[in-house]
Amino acid sequence: MNYPIDTPAQAQAVLRALRAAKGLTQAQVGELMGVNQKRIARIEAEPGSTSVAQVAKLVALLGGRLVIDDGQTDTKQPKSTW
Repeated sequence: MNYPIDTPAQAQAVLRALRAAKGLTQAQVGELMGVNQKRIARIEAEPGSTSVAQVAKLVALLGGRLVIDDGQTDTKQPKSTW
């Protein structure tokens, strides 16, 4: 399933949902990523202030993948910037 994200709030919700779907705590994800639980909490709370590398690593660890769409295929969706 695809989760189009146009705002940091949407990214927060998707990151938390991906983690919850795997049944993992922030501490468990942090251990897998090699960071502490507070760092995972910060990434989930402020994805717009997190490096793309860390967000992509987190998404991949949770079984997803980060895709950047050029917006050309669906002109009905408003495009926002963070």
